[in-house]
Amino acid sequence: MADSDTPLLDRVEEPADLRRLTERQLRQFADELRRETIAVVSDTGGHLGAGLGVVELTTALHYVFDTPRDRLIWDVGHQAYPHKIITGRRARMRSLRQADGLSGFTKRSESVYDPFGAGHSSTSISAGLGMAVARDQTGGDHHVVAVIGDGAMSAGMAYEAMNNAGASQARMIVILNDNDMSIAPAVGALSAYLSRLISSKPYRNLRDLARQVAERFPRTLENTARRAEEYARGMVTGGTLFEELGFFYVGPVDGHNLEHLLPVLKNLRDSDKPGPVLLHVVTEKGHGHPFGTQSVEKYHAVQKFDVVTGTQSKAKSNAPSYTSVFAKALIDEATRDERVVAITAAMPSGTGLDKFAERFPDRSFDVGIAEQHAVTFAAGLAADGLKPFAAIYSTFLQRAYDQIVHDVAVQKLPVRFAIDRAGLVGADGATHAGSFDIGFLAALPGMVTMAAADEAELVHMVATARAYDEGPIALRYPRGEGVGVTMPEEGVPLELGRGRILREGGGVALLSYGTRLAECLAAADALDSRGLRVTVADARFVKPLDTDLITRLAREHSALITIEEGAVGGFASHVMQFLATAGLLDHGLKLRPMVLPDVFLDHATPAAQYSQAGLDSARIIDTVLATLGQAPAEGTWRA
Repeated sequence: MADSDTPLLDRVEEPADLRRLTERQLRQFADELRRETIAVVSDTGGHLGAGLGVVELTTALHYVFDTPRDRLIWDVGHQAYPHKIITGRRARMRSLRQADGLSGFTKRSESVYDPFGAGHSSTSISAGLGMAVARDQTGGDHHVVAVIGDGAMSAGMAYEAMNNAGASQARMIVILNDNDMSIAPAVGALSAYLSRLISSKPYRNLRDLARQVAERFPRTLENTARRAEEYARGMVTGGTLFEELGFFYVGPVDGHNLEHLLPVLKNLRDSDKPGPVLLHVVTEKGHGHPFGTQSVEKYHAVQKFDVVTGTQSKAKSNAPSYTSVFAKALIDEATRDERVVAITAAMPSGTGLDKFAERFPDRSFDVGIAEQHAVTFAAGLAADGLKPFAAIYSTFLQRAYDQIVHDVAVQKLPVRFAIDRAGLVGADGATHAGSFDIGFLAALPGMVTMAAADEAELVHMVATARAYDEGPIALRYPRGEGVGVTMPEEGVPLELGRGRILREGGGVALLSYGTRLAECLAAADALDSRGLRVTVADARFVKPLDTDLITRLAREHSALITIEEGAVGGFASHVMQFLATAGLLDHGLKLRPMVLPDVFLDHATPAAQYSQAGLDSARIIDTVLATLGQAPAEGTWRA
C-alpha cells in the first residue's frame, strides 16, 4: 500500500490531535490541509478561494485555542472548509452541499465546533459579542474568537457590532482576514515584530503604567499623550479606525506565515486585559491554488474540476441561465435609455452585472456587502431622475427590508428590484433560498411585483420595469437555466396586472406564479393523456393582481389550484383574499394553494428540493386528483 501524501493530517481527527503536534510540524500540516481542501472541492464543487486563503490561520487558531470550549466563529461560512476538515468531518467532506451531506457553511446542528451558523456575511462580531457577554454573565472563562473576512467588513452591521463591543469592554478577539489588501500595505518582518510586541503582556502593562501616569497630568496633557500613542501606532499599522471604535488593534500580520501568527495568537490568548482586540491578518484569497491566476476571483466558487489541469466540469447548457438573460436584457434597455443604471451588493458576477459593467462602467455600482445602503442609494438615484435596477439575491434583499419600506415604498420611488435566486437554490441550502420575497414585497402598498415563468418572460419584465415610473417594481427569477423557449428580439413592456392562459381545459384550473409553470404544463400533459383536461394559466403579477383572470377561472372551473415558489403568505394569500371578498368562494369553488412547506429545506439538487417541497409535476397531479376526489394510482400519474 502506497504511503499517504497527508501523513500528519491523517493523524488529526479533531483539534485536540492537532495540538499534539509540534510547532515545527505545522508548516507541513498546513500544506497537507491545503492539498486536501483542493482535492475535496475538485470532487464536490463549492467555495474554494476563501478556504485556501485561511489554511494557515485555521491551523494556528485550532492549535492555539482550546476549541470547541473556546468559541471560534467563521464569517462568512465559506471560509470554513479547512475548519471542517480539522474538526472531525474529513471523512464526510465529499458529501459537501449534497442531499443529506455537509453544509457548505458553518451550521450549529452539524458540529459542536460550529458555535454559530453563517451563510450570510458580517454577523460574526455581533454573535461573538453576545457569546462574550453570556460568558461573563454566567461566570465562564473561555475565549471568543470571530474571524471576519472575504469582504464582510464592508457591511455596516460589522461596524455597528464593533461600536457596541468597544463600549462594552467584553473580552473577545476579532480577526480581520483582509484577503484583498483593501486596508493594509504589504506586511513583513517589521510588522510581525511590532504586532508581537504590542500584543505582549510587557507592552500592555507598560501601556497601562503610562496611562496611569498620564492620568496624574492635567486633562489636556492626558488626552494628548493618549492620542499621540494611539495615532503613532495607527500610522505604523493602520489601526486608528479600530482604536477609535474601542478595539486594541494588532497587526497587520502575514496570515500565511505561521512563525508570525502563532506568537501573536498566544499573546492574545494569554492576555487577561478586558476589552475587545482586533488582529489584522493579511491573506491571499486562493493562496496555494495550483492553477495560476487566470481567474479574477481566484476560484471563489467552482464546479467540480480536474486537480491536474484545473478544468471545471460544467454540464452543457441547453438554455441560457436566467442571470445571463437578465444581464443581456438590462444591457439592451440601457442602450435604449441612458438613465438606466445598475446596483449590486458585492455580487457582480452572481447577478450578471459584471457584463453590464463591462459595457457601461460609469453606470454600474458595486456597493459592497451593504444591501441596506444599496437600496437607499438606489432610492436617491431614482429621486433625481435615474432608473436604477437594484440586482440583489432574494435572500440578501431580506437584509434591506426597512429601506425597501421606508426609503422606497413610502416615497413611491421608482426603484427596480431585480431579484435573482428566487425560490429554492440547491446546494446553498436554506440560508440562500429565496422563499419570502413574494410575501414581504407584495404586502407593501404601491409595490408592483412580477415573476418570470421562463426566460422570454424575463426579457419582457425587464422592459416593463424600465418603462414603469410610477413607483417601485420588482421582478423575480430563479437560479439556473431557463426552459429553452424562443427568445424575443427585444423586450416589450407587459400590461400591468395581466396574466395569460396557456392551455384551455375544464373542471380544474392551474394558476402558476413563476417558473413552476413548466411543471404545471407537464402535469397537464400527463393528465390529458388520461382524459382530464385542465386549464393552465400564468399569473405574471401578484400586484396588481389580475382579478379578471382569477374571476374567470373561478367561475368556469370547479377547482382552482395555485402554485408558487414561495412561502405561505405570498401569491396564494392575495388570490384567496380577492376570492373571499368578491364572494367567489360562496358557491362551492375548491381552492388549493401549493406553496413551499413551512420548514427550512436543507441543501440538495434543486429538483430534489422541489420534489421534497411538493412542487413538482408529480405532486401537482396528485393535488388535482385529490381535489377531484380521485386517488392517484402509484406510478401511473408521474409526468
